[in-house]
Amino acid sequence: MKKLLRILKYMMVVILSVAVLLAITVFFYIRQDKFGQAPSGKRLERIKQSPNYRDGQFQNLHFTPTITEGYSFIGVLYKFFFGKDPRNRPTDPLPTVKTNLQQLDPNANLLVWFGHSSYLLQLDGVRYLVDPVFCGNASPVPGSNRSFKGTDIYTAADMPSVDYLLITHDHYDHLDYETIVALKDKVTRIICGLGVGAHFEHWGYEADNIIEKDWNEKVVVNTQTTLHTLPTRHFAGRSFSRNNTLWLSFLLETPTKKIYLGGDSGYDTHFATIGKQFGPIDLAILDNGQYNPAWQAIHMLPEEVINASKDLGTKRLFPVHSSKFALSLHAWDEPLKRISILAASEKLPFITPMIGEVVRLDDPAQTFTAWWKGVK
Repeated sequence: MKKLLRILKYMMVVILSVAVLLAITVFFYIRQDKFGQAPSGKRLERIKQSPNYRDGQFQNLHFTPTITEGYSFIGVLYKFFFGKDPRNRPTDPLPTVKTNLQQLDPNANLLVWFGHSSYLLQLDGVRYLVDPVFCGNASPVPGSNRSFKGTDIYTAADMPSVDYLLITHDHYDHLDYETIVALKDKVTRIICGLGVGAHFEHWGYEADNIIEKDWNEKVVVNTQTTLHTLPTRHFAGRSFSRNNTLWLSFLLETPTKKIYLGGDSGYDTHFATIGKQFGPIDLAILDNGQYNPAWQAIHMLPEEVINASKDLGTKRLFPVHSSKFALSLHAWDEPLKRISILAASEKLPFITPMIGEVVRLDDPAQTFTAWWKGVK
């Protein structure tokens, strides 16, 4: 009996020692610059005045469970380890186009997608870069969520000068420390949600160049262009503090075009509200990938993307949030396959450019291939 007690005591000491060591390791690891900075001081005071900030964090318009009713965290975790589709990641390199971005006509209305939710947008002589992630990893842990083969053909060095860097929210697959630091000398202004500016200041950006907005506000870009900051149904945070910064969608409005930059979102009433206020929308860029019924409230299923497009009154759909990282269980090309079938059945025009392919925004007749077909 004494021997058993000694063994148990030894095991408890070992377990406690490992737990303490792990806690110390995590404590120091999350103090790295890439985790950013939590809002404080005057920034935090402004956040607390937001009608969307309650009970110590930002809230969605409606109740938004992280895990859908009927599912469990343990079950979802099990699926991530043992239930992924065998084609969750492609084995072939994805086909891409390497465009010389610095030689693009600055007055041309165009878009160049870099995979997932990163893209360069030029509209009426103003250049926007949205959610750029060029580090090859969608996680703060190196090598834990690597980009697909062939998708990292663009870096911060390839980018031209940017008038506005737009950040929809501060998750690692949308706000990448390495990319943001590398872009510092190319960016004139940043527009982001409340609180997100704390990361940029921590990373060396001047406070005067950071514009933080709440939902249903706007930035007058120039006499011809207004950028509206609008709701989505999602969440935010880069460490253990959840929803201490705000997630956004954007709408660019000019005399001739309205382009909706949807960010990450579950389906909700905000799409219909935006459609009634601003519709019809010329191009809607919507979250279509990394979805699952288990977290349907924060990422739309393809059928819901179609419904959101209808709510917005969009003339053309650009489905994004796919083709670079595997953040869900589905086959890597499933989002493109499903949305193509659904959009065709609804007679909804949609675009599917390859990474790096130039989309001519003034050319509704431009066609795109089903480039994912045949990629293993």
